[in-house]
Amino acid sequence: MTLYLTFAIIAIGIILFVKEYFSIDTTSIIIMSLFIVSGVLSPEEGFAGFNHPATITLGCMFVISAAIFKSGIIDGLSDKIIRLAKINYIFALITFCLTAAIFSAFINDTAVVAVLIPMALLVCRETDIPPSRLLIPISFSALFGGTCTVIGTSTNILVNSYATESGIEPLGMFEFSLAALCLLTLGMLYMFIVSPLLLPKRKGITSLKKHAEQYIAEIELKAGNEDIDKAIINTKLTKDFGAQILMLKRKYHRVYEINEETILREHDVIKVLIDPQHLAKLQSNTNYSLVGDQQLVNEETKDDKKIYEVMIPYGSSLAGNSLIQLNFRNIYYASVLAIRHRKETITKEVSKLTLMEGDMLLLYASSKSLNTLVTNKLVVPLSKYKAREFNLKKAIPTLLILIGVILAASLNFTSILISALVGALLVVSTTILKPKEAYEAIEWKVIFMVAGVLSMGKALEKTGGSALISELIYDSIGSFDPRITLSLIFLITFLSTNVLSSKAAAALMTPIVISLAEAMDVNSRPLIIAVMFACSLTFMTPVSYPTNTMVYAPGNYKFKDYLKVGTPLNFIIWIAASFIIPLFFPFK
Repeated sequence: MTLYLTFAIIAIGIILFVKEYFSIDTTSIIIMSLFIVSGVLSPEEGFAGFNHPATITLGCMFVISAAIFKSGIIDGLSDKIIRLAKINYIFALITFCLTAAIFSAFINDTAVVAVLIPMALLVCRETDIPPSRLLIPISFSALFGGTCTVIGTSTNILVNSYATESGIEPLGMFEFSLAALCLLTLGMLYMFIVSPLLLPKRKGITSLKKHAEQYIAEIELKAGNEDIDKAIINTKLTKDFGAQILMLKRKYHRVYEINEETILREHDVIKVLIDPQHLAKLQSNTNYSLVGDQQLVNEETKDDKKIYEVMIPYGSSLAGNSLIQLNFRNIYYASVLAIRHRKETITKEVSKLTLMEGDMLLLYASSKSLNTLVTNKLVVPLSKYKAREFNLKKAIPTLLILIGVILAASLNFTSILISALVGALLVVSTTILKPKEAYEAIEWKVIFMVAGVLSMGKALEKTGGSALISELIYDSIGSFDPRITLSLIFLITFLSTNVLSSKAAAALMTPIVISLAEAMDVNSRPLIIAVMFACSLTFMTPVSYPTNTMVYAPGNYKFKDYLKVGTPLNFIIWIAASFIIPLFFPFK
């Protein structure tokens, strides 16, 4: 009975992952809770994911990655990166792809991509290279880089920890690096030679800023206007004309910090965002006086609000909520003029839209408000790239700590869990990060997601589900050459990852391939590494991996762009991995 329950809960989980009714971490926790409530797992077994080596190691690596970024090590190289990239398109492509791959091998790939996107957009603005020609390759390169070490991606850490718990010798820090580098080389050749022929030459959404500015006007409330002495939220201006009030002047004094409850007064001059149709109707209304269609205040004017393009990064608490639910305007004193949401540009009723990671916002805010949003990791600014100050006093000890973590694990002085834990403690104890900063550096969404999906693997193992599935696979393809079996496992895994979370696919497939290796009486390592690579090297959809989602809006991509560029690459890597993995990891 418990076996049927396990399969039923996993089926529910897959539906929830595919349909995206909830965020990925919420779906993971729902699955874990169902296993506990149904009795498939005890509470201790269900919640074991939170003290699992994978989640603890991940948390520690987030802290170390944050220290790297705070010290300005990557930003310190930004001038050289940008200078090289400005030479021409091919130089830009090579520079950004190699930078993404190298840094992603050792630190959080989503954070690396979040830093490189503004740099790439700056280069695009100054060289007229369309962002769509650069951003997908940056994301794909980060995925290749992440496969090169155990700490390269959270998926690697998850698969390695699960395999270790199953009694398999843990993977060395660089044990599979040569195999990964072979795939990386193939990927880079594809990126440099083939992808320029397939990538769209589509302009970025910088035009969205101009589009929004065209709809900005200043209006004066004349005597007798119905909106006088009413809160903004209740005015005819917002309800009937759909205007978004950005700023108002009262008796020659600007009132900046307005919100929905701000009361309008007679002769207030209001700066609004309004579409042309409603503006024409408003002009014919004698109770409103159009002061003039104007651009926003000059960006060089001190203390004035400005337009900023920002992106919602992976792990932002804005994701999954609407601006109304977040009480965004009242808390941050900033207005969202437009949203690039997946393939749509939305300028109407933006406050009701549920925000998602990777969405791009056109923000009208003061520099103070923007800094608050950036500091709280709610948004990443895209309008203007500004490098962090390189802090030598923090950079040197941070680099030494990272090198120490890598050496300690790679030379088998201790496990990756212990070395990462010591590294995170050193980062805090040496005041490179304050305790509060270390806590905020951890992407709790990922921690909860990993803790939740680990329960799937545990349930499959406990109920015999993984053994049953592996027997079915063995009966179907067990008589084939092991390399064919590995190839089919790789194919199934990367196709699954393109519709599921990579962590969910890893949690499902790892126990299955371990049982399958036992049934086939072969070394489980090549199959485990196949799952690890297949879960990370997914290029066919924008939702297959967080970095693919992050570049969607800034690159002004469409879903078909990922299919066009990513599908050939995925199949090339699949075929190559089928030969390369057994070459480095024999079955006997």
